[in-house]
Amino acid sequence: MTEMVYGSNPVRVSEPVLPRWWRTIDKWTLTSVFVLFGVGLLLGLAASVPLASRNGLEPFYYVQRQAFFGGIALVVMIAISMMPPDMVRRLGVMGFAVAMVALMLLPVMGTDFGKGAVRWFSFGFASIQPSEFLKPGFVIVVAWLIAASQELTGPPGKTLSFVLTVIVVGFLAMQPDFGQSALVLFAWGVVYFIGGAPMLLIGVVAALVAGGGLLFYESSEHFARRIDGFLSPDVDPRTQLGYAANAIQEGGFFGVGVGEGQVKWSLPDAHTDFIIAVAAEEYGLLLVLGILALYGVIVVRSLARLLPERDPFARLAGAGLACVFGVQAMINMGVAVRLLPAKGMTLPFVSYGGSSIIAAGITMGMLLALTRARPRGQMSDVFRRGR
Repeated sequence: MTEMVYGSNPVRVSEPVLPRWWRTIDKWTLTSVFVLFGVGLLLGLAASVPLASRNGLEPFYYVQRQAFFGGIALVVMIAISMMPPDMVRRLGVMGFAVAMVALMLLPVMGTDFGKGAVRWFSFGFASIQPSEFLKPGFVIVVAWLIAASQELTGPPGKTLSFVLTVIVVGFLAMQPDFGQSALVLFAWGVVYFIGGAPMLLIGVVAALVAGGGLLFYESSEHFARRIDGFLSPDVDPRTQLGYAANAIQEGGFFGVGVGEGQVKWSLPDAHTDFIIAVAAEEYGLLLVLGILALYGVIVVRSLARLLPERDPFARLAGAGLACVFGVQAMINMGVAVRLLPAKGMTLPFVSYGGSSIIAAGITMGMLLALTRARPRGQMSDVFRRGR
């Protein structure tokens, strides 16, 4: 009777999770990730067969493993992309804590697989590289600290983020893993700069990095050998850089043909660090430009969707994740064409590697979650919350 007199309250029908996720997700970025994964499987069919033959395995053993780990990565990516920003923050903090503990245990329990750098835990049937999982969590934690520092009663987040960065870089340098160290420093610099860092401090950090590079050049034979190889005007054709440079030249614009490339039989890391050389030789410059365009779409689309974002944490974390993802791809391809010294860094979603592709899935899941379309509210609401 009461409802007949006064009327009933309108019932708000909530939109189901999947339709809401599909409506708010950046479909261009999502599609680009799936295409990159498909390209990685295609290149793996050529690049990993020689390695499987040398190890006495089935011809497509590594491709099958890549498909398995890639499937896990894509499922994880989609699951994380459905989370709200506060859940992404919690996941990133917990993931960073676990990865940091694992990084600290590497000197005691890790292995180098004969590569001169202790970066992995070996479990026989598989191996894990903690630094790959550290990066997305690190970006989330740094963004959280710097965003919190912008509040009136917030903690000294910028100082804490700098101290944390020094600690992380120190443990990475102990492996040694200077490529991941540089990427972590870059991630901190991006988030710190967007958060309003003074240029003087960034200049001081850049000077410290340069000084640290000189110190490691003098004290680390592993580091010095890579720098000397990069600076040398002549490339030894029997090295990985030599094989990669020759493959890129042979590929030309259209490539030598599917399955006709020879570099995969000479490069030990043709399926991982130098997979772009296989792409350039067999498919030519066209495929390489296509891969570059896909990474460009992911980075540019993500940054564009973050421009109107009013949540400081989402804006800082999203920008950091997008830039780290893009710069890792740039470093991998830059090494192959001798624009950068060898770093031992994979091409996200394309190179073979369980840790690499699952960590890339986590990174992209967080980025997709932070760039989903959300109600922005009015600018006056932001000022009211600040008071």
